[in-house]
Amino acid sequence: MPNAALRQCTHPGCGVLVEAGRCGRHKRNDQKAQDQARGNSTERGYGYRWQKASKGFLRAHPLCQCSECDDGRIRVRIATVVDHKKPHRGDMTLFWDSSNWQSMTKECHDKKTAREDGGFRNKITG
Repeated sequence: MPNAALRQCTHPGCGVLVEAGRCGRHKRNDQKAQDQARGNSTERGYGYRWQKASKGFLRAHPLCQCSECDDGRIRVRIATVVDHKKPHRGDMTLFWDSSNWQSMTKECHDKKTAREDGGFRNKITG
């Protein structure tokens, strides 16, 4: 099956040929800049207070509550992370609203986050 013609990396002045978008070097630089801009986990609210709250929530809700598992009614899977149903995007009121929390397995959480944030080549939703 024929492949599409290679194109230049979209970073200005870079001549590396790629299938689409940016070359590996510029993708890594973009990711590093994005990570530095968003701050560390404590700066984003995931410090000691969150660790205590999320552990308590997981004790009260031990099964994955995602739509594919439905709190153990469809698939019985032990939850390991607390997810914000609606992404808080830095809104600390929404961050601490426990009615916006759901327990999930890491696998289910990663899939949901990728759908919302455009990871794994998905379009960004929500």
